[in-house]
Amino acid sequence: MVMAATNTFIRILGTCVVLSVFAWAQCPVDAVILKGRVEGQNAHSKVRVQLVYPKERPGESGEVTVEDGEFQIPIEFVTMQSSIFTNLPRRCGRKPKTVVITLLENDQNADEVSLDFAKNFKMADASAYTLRTQVVLHGAH
Repeated sequence: MVMAATNTFIRILGTCVVLSVFAWAQCPVDAVILKGRVEGQNAHSKVRVQLVYPKERPGESGEVTVEDGEFQIPIEFVTMQSSIFTNLPRRCGRKPKTVVITLLENDQNADEVSLDFAKNFKMADASAYTLRTQVVLHGAH
């Protein structure tokens, strides 16, 4: 009876250790939250956001419809940095270098703004970045 309880305890302890190592090794998912407005929009205006990483590598992107001249869109990104050495511990400092915001009117580029991530964004909480100032895009109309 004592031996069975000891074996069960060892299995539970081993499972807890494996799960805690797995949980510790994961990097968080952060988000860039963009809010802005569009001056002179038409009825079919959309805003596309593209995260760009060092060496001009495109990353996550998203698109939202402009409503009443305003837009808001969160773009989530994984903070894990890839490494050519797979046996090294994971680093969780991956951040975009640039955020490209494009106004689309009838699927055509009407305006575009490129923002430096380090200069134009601030941490709003532990996992979200927001703009320091609101983005204003200008429509063709």
